[in-house]
Amino acid sequence: MLFIGAPLLYAVLLGYVYSKGKVTDLPIIVVDMDQSEMSAKAIEMFNDDEVISVAAILYDQNDLSKIMIDKEANSVVIIPKDFQKMVLTKRYPEITTIVNTANILTANYASTAIQVCLGTLKAGVQMETIRKQGIPEKLLASQYEPFKTTFVKKFNRSSNYMYYLWPGVLSAVLQQVMLLALALSFASEFENGTFKILVDQSPSILKMISIKIIPYLIMSFGVWLLYWMFTFYFRIPFFENLLPLTFVAGVFVLSVSFIGILVSILIPSQLKATEILMVIATPSFILSGFSWPLSQMPDWVQAISNVIPLTHFLKAFRILIIENGTLSQTATPIWNMITIGSICAIMAYIALYFKKKQVLQNS
Repeated sequence: MLFIGAPLLYAVLLGYVYSKGKVTDLPIIVVDMDQSEMSAKAIEMFNDDEVISVAAILYDQNDLSKIMIDKEANSVVIIPKDFQKMVLTKRYPEITTIVNTANILTANYASTAIQVCLGTLKAGVQMETIRKQGIPEKLLASQYEPFKTTFVKKFNRSSNYMYYLWPGVLSAVLQQVMLLALALSFASEFENGTFKILVDQSPSILKMISIKIIPYLIMSFGVWLLYWMFTFYFRIPFFENLLPLTFVAGVFVLSVSFIGILVSILIPSQLKATEILMVIATPSFILSGFSWPLSQMPDWVQAISNVIPLTHFLKAFRILIIENGTLSQTATPIWNMITIGSICAIMAYIALYFKKKQVLQNS
C-alpha cells in the first residue's frame, strides 16, 4: 500500500499544488502621493492585471515596512507627487518600486507585471498625445519613451538563493527527523511488551509523555545551535531577531513532538507509525508555501498545509529573519502551532489513558 499509495498520493497532491502553473493576484501596495486621475488609472491597471492585485492604497510612506509584512505585499509602487503633471508635460516622472525579495519567485512575477502595466499606461498616454500633434502613425513607435522606473530590492537584497532556501529545507529536515524519531517512542513499548513496565515505573500519564519528549527537546536545541554555527561558515547573516526566532522554534518543536507522540500511541507498530509519519512529513516543505505561494493552491490543499506546523514556522521565520519584523507580527503563526500542538497533546493524553487502563485491567 505504501509503495503504490505514496507515489499516487504525491502525484495528485503536487499536481494540484502547481496546477495553476503561474502565480496570480499577488498583493502589492500602492503609495499614491499624487492622487490624480492619472495615478487612479495606474491603480486600475494594476488591479486589472492577472498577476498582481492592489492590497492597500496609501498616501504616505509611514510604517511602510510594517504594512508590507502585515499585508504580505510582494511589491510597493510609489507614485510621486505631480505624477500627472509631469506625464502631460513630458518630464518623465520616476516611479520607485520596492520589491520584496523574501520570495524570489513571487518577486520576479510581481516586478515584471508592474513594469508591463506602467509601460502600457505610458505608451497609451504618450501615443495619444503624439497622435493629437499630427505625427504619422508609422513614427509613433519611434517617439515613445517609457517611464523611468527604479526597482529597489527589500529584504534579501542580493537575491541570494541559499539565504532564501537553505533555512526552509533545514527546518523541513528537522521536522521530519523529529516525527520519525518520536514515531518509535510508544510504538516500541507496545511492540516489545514493555509498556506495562513503563506504567509501573511512571504511573503519571504526563510523566510518561515528558519522558519521551524531553530528550528530543534537548537534542533539538543542540541541532538549533549547530544550524546557527553553520550560518557563520556559509556567511549567512542570521543575527537579527535570533532570540525571538529561538522561542518560535521551541513552539514548533513542541508542536511537532506531540504529533509524533500521538501517532506513536495510536499505531502500536514501529514500522507502521514510521511509514505514516514519513508520508506526512515528506511533502510538507512544498505544501508549506515557502517556495510556491500558499494562496496559489486549492483551498483543500491549503487546509492540509495549515495542519502542518512547518507551514506556520516558516512564515514566522520569514517575518523575523528575512523581513526583519517583530515577534508580535508572528502572533498568528505562533498561535496556530500552539493550537495544533495542544489538540495533539490532548488526544495523546486521552489515547494513552485508555492504553494504560487496558494494560492495568489485563494485569
